[in-house]
Amino acid sequence: MYTRLVSQLLFPVHERLKHHDSVARRRELERSQWLDPEQLQRLQARKLRSFLADLGRHVPYYRDLFKAQGFDPEALQSVADLQQLPFLTKAIIRAHGAELRHENAGPLVRHNTGGSSGEPLIFYVGLDRVSHDVAAKWRATRWWDVDIGDPEIVVWGSPIELGAQDRVRQWRDRLLRTELLPAFEMSDANLDRFVATIAERKPRMLFGYPSALSHIARHAEAKGVPMDKLGIAVAFVTSERLYDEQRATIERVFGCRVANGYGGRDAGFIAHQCPAGGMHVTAEDIVVEIVGADDRPVPPGQAGEIVTTHMATRGFPFVRYRTGDVAVMDTRRCECGRGLPLIREIHGRTTDFVVAADGTVMHGLALVYIVRDLPGVSSFKIIQESLQRTVVQLVVDGSFPAAANEEIVTGFKKRLGPSVDVEVQLVDNIPAERSGKFRYVVSRVQQGAPAAA
Repeated sequence: MYTRLVSQLLFPVHERLKHHDSVARRRELERSQWLDPEQLQRLQARKLRSFLADLGRHVPYYRDLFKAQGFDPEALQSVADLQQLPFLTKAIIRAHGAELRHENAGPLVRHNTGGSSGEPLIFYVGLDRVSHDVAAKWRATRWWDVDIGDPEIVVWGSPIELGAQDRVRQWRDRLLRTELLPAFEMSDANLDRFVATIAERKPRMLFGYPSALSHIARHAEAKGVPMDKLGIAVAFVTSERLYDEQRATIERVFGCRVANGYGGRDAGFIAHQCPAGGMHVTAEDIVVEIVGADDRPVPPGQAGEIVTTHMATRGFPFVRYRTGDVAVMDTRRCECGRGLPLIREIHGRTTDFVVAADGTVMHGLALVYIVRDLPGVSSFKIIQESLQRTVVQLVVDGSFPAAANEEIVTGFKKRLGPSVDVEVQLVDNIPAERSGKFRYVVSRVQQGAPAAA
């Protein structure tokens, strides 16, 4: 009864007071998800035509760009016509931030990415985008029979959210039955507290970084604290690559399914996983293109960089935005019956790939597997400084074998090349990124989108 009170009354009032139309959007998304793919494509084209026409009238950057390109938004027939436009990059946004603002944008809130790719970004978000994000996440949680008002534990590390926990927000979170735990404070004492909090609250849903949730799960398991009978329905993970080992750990310890989510603070909530396993793109507002190293679209089934056009970003628009992430699209329709397009595989950021001395591009997992299963390794980070130097940082305990250092060096040289300098560093701890995320592999070697890796 309390969940219904929150989802049907308190939260809608909250959203109306903030001038969000997320309630109506969620209802519309729940209707449109059952359209067949052809109907969804026509819906996308219609909304895209209106979106781009508005930008051509009211956004100085796109007004000039469309004129220079000879592009007529009103003549757009399908999403493929987007290919007439150049990509939007972080460098362009930094250079043209003022011209990218809509002349009638209304209130905009400044946001920034953490710069995990080496390119931090400042951009602006309006009410339209916020309403979309709330509605898209809300729809996805309801796929798992979880609604707003059900108890929720959020393990997050963004300074934006953590710095905004004033008294009003604390009371709101209590009413909505959501609690925020800081993901970048993973000391033993805090892990004990996190495990105790989850056990006491018995949340219906967990939400957070896969690295953080799996870390808490391993701690609970090591302490012998049972967590699989709490009634947790689903653990939503996002913002990092989800590894198979992390999924298995979370599902085993918390006794629930893991639902992967893909998106970013800049690109928005792009895709969510349903109980049937499909990673559904929020195609009603987001167009996803997959492009290869030659910047041309690749066919479904081939890997390439994700490029997004977000039609709920009129205030500060993202059109053909290069995310730096690599994925593979699917052609099948999900068993759940929804007509939304599917992402088959998400390989991670282009900086999650490494480059051998001979130029061969491979996923960082090729190196991760060498380190991950060694006895005594509690955490690690692989940093490819250059084609000729890679550093492996390890946090180990007394069971770490003395010969393991040489095993790591030998294994890395087999993959990267015999001439590569591989340095193993034993450290006391490996800090997370400032955002609270954790990155297992960082490559500082420039490369194209590894479509053929």
